[in-house]
Amino acid sequence: MSHREFSDPFSLGERDPEFAALFANFAFDEAARQGELDGATRMLAVLAALLGCGGHDCFAALVPTALDAGLTPVQLKEVAYQATAYLGLGRTLPFLRALNEALLKEGVPLPLPGQSTTAAETRREAGTAAQVAIFGEGMADFWRSGPEESRHINRWLAANCFGDYYTRTGLDLRQRELITFCFLAAQGGCEPQLKSHIAANLRLGTGRHTLIAALSTTLPYIGYPRSLNALRCIQEAADPPK
Repeated sequence: MSHREFSDPFSLGERDPEFAALFANFAFDEAARQGELDGATRMLAVLAALLGCGGHDCFAALVPTALDAGLTPVQLKEVAYQATAYLGLGRTLPFLRALNEALLKEGVPLPLPGQSTTAAETRREAGTAAQVAIFGEGMADFWRSGPEESRHINRWLAANCFGDYYTRTGLDLRQRELITFCFLAAQGGCEPQLKSHIAANLRLGTGRHTLIAALSTTLPYIGYPRSLNALRCIQEAADPPK
């Protein structure tokens, strides 16, 4: 557990000492001890969930804690970049700016080294390969499926969401699917997509206990209603009706 977590990262202690202690005891101790996530994975889940729920101020305050937990500046950037595919730049731009400010304050020189592995002519094919690796062979031709008038969106899903983001270095596919689970669980209203990505996590070897541990550690930040909805999705995806 990082020492910075217990030093009141949200600066609540002076004016709201009782609440600061209540929240810290729950979020930094009780919820953090549920499950067997290592510190870096736990912070990866928390930051992804904060992006998903729009928790800009909490996100900015926890960047130093995430670095203390072992996440690299590249990994922090990759979480924010990938979130744009699921949340849109309208919601992620303030987080990118806050992350840059926090990294500069920590003495990290920017920009960071590039992590892209694709080019304009290879991104769709590479994205499809990532989709197949994550979801199975049924995704091989998904990019050209659907009605002609909307087929370009499936192509963009392969080329942009998976080709531009999932093929980048810094995070592996299991980590990328875990943060996607956290984006969607925290965002709410995306239950069909959430179930699909829960199934993808399970397929990649991230078991239901790990997903529940990630959900448990993010619950203090996203609240009970969205957490309970996500828990139901985990149960339905892991134990589909026969």
